[in-house]
Amino acid sequence: MSSSTKTEPLGAVRERVLATLRQDIIAGRLRPGDRLVERELAERLGVSRVPVREAIRALVAEGFVQFESARRTVVRRLTPADVKELFELREALEVYAAGLAASRATPDDLAEVEALLDQAAAATEAGDAEAITDVNSRLHDRIVAMAGNTLLIEALEPVAGRLRWMTRRNEEWPQLLVEHRELYEAIASGDPNRARAHALTHVRTNHRSTVRQLFGEAAAEELS
Repeated sequence: MSSSTKTEPLGAVRERVLATLRQDIIAGRLRPGDRLVERELAERLGVSRVPVREAIRALVAEGFVQFESARRTVVRRLTPADVKELFELREALEVYAAGLAASRATPDDLAEVEALLDQAAAATEAGDAEAITDVNSRLHDRIVAMAGNTLLIEALEPVAGRLRWMTRRNEEWPQLLVEHRELYEAIASGDPNRARAHALTHVRTNHRSTVRQLFGEAAAEELS
């Protein structure tokens, strides 16, 4: 264990371990069905087993991890029902947020989204999957923040990580960039109806793409 870790408060260590493991799952370094062994993770991260154990419990609560038995903990295997439920939530909340954002966005808000789109374009050109996932998630977060509704933000917060995990499966990156630019233009137009329509199309297209990546073309066609 490093000397810096020894003086770090246990709560801070736990949060650092939790953030690391969560990102490992989202990025695919830990894959569905992979076993999480406290001792091995503690050694890899240079911490005791206590913060690892606490982080795993938090990941169970967040929906990333499940206990298969008292001695076996694994990264959760996503089911079509999991994907359906989360995209239904996205459809309800993000479409509403886009409409609010169209009526409330300031020039500074729009400039921030433009900057994120530039970052997304660079990451897409480089084929950097992790960077694409990160910037696209921040773009969606920014649109929700532009809606100016604290309760809307709080409603999405508990599932934000899982949404990021699922959308990471969608590797149709050039198409995502086109859709995000169209969504930005709809919001920038100041027309809530146009913004909601583009957001709805985007969420449903992303749903099909994610299902296609996870479960195959036949499963995606069932959504049409």
